Amino acid sequence: MWRKFAVVVPILIFAVGVLFTSVFRTASVKYEFDSTIPTKAPLVLGENEQNIDYFLPYPGRVLPDSPAWPLKAMRDRIWLWVTANPTRRAELNLLFADKRLGSAKILFEKNKPEVGLSALTKAEKYLASASNQEIENRKKGSDTTEFLGRLANSSMKHYQVMEEIYKIAPEEAKPTVVQFQDYPKRVYEVARNALLEKAVIPPENPFDW
Repeated sequence: MWRKFAVVVPILIFAVGVLFTSVFRTASVKYEFDSTIPTKAPLVLGENEQNIDYFLPYPGRVLPDSPAWPLKAMRDRIWLWVTANPTRRAELNLLFADKRLGSAKILFEKNKPEVGLSALTKAEKYLASASNQEIENRKKGSDTTEFLGRLANSSMKHYQVMEEIYKIAPEEAKPTVVQFQDYPKRVYEVARNALLEKAVIPPENPFDW
């Protein structure tokens, strides 16, 4: 028994070490854009006639319909957990929100609405977490002006992409998509009002809300 224990423990330590190494190697927040994205990518990234100055990051090759997704999701949770800097935590939440939104759009295009709705749920919850973290940071005296602008643009992009998802979603999924649009609406309103209090002109909202 002790021999088995002596073998298993080093293996577990090694596995955890590899996981944390992966987290720390990717610890700098950056948006990824893949030049090899297929020609269908503009639809995936939610671009249409609305002029919103914001581009979603490439969601990566491992999507929520992949067997490897749980590992990627766990990595993201650990990444957040080990991030002590509150400004970086807000940025990470926004990054994860944007990536999962892109994943959700791709999954709907692949005719996988159930997994797509799950990804959309996570996207909007991360967006709300980014907004809540910004509010907390602002209350503590941090200058969040630049982040508020990004947050406002991101929220409008989320709404825009959900408009596109709505068009291709099955009928039974459409009410849920509409319900999720309340998240970016609230986030935009919070960001807009915070910028106005700072006497900063917020990004223009092209939607009728």
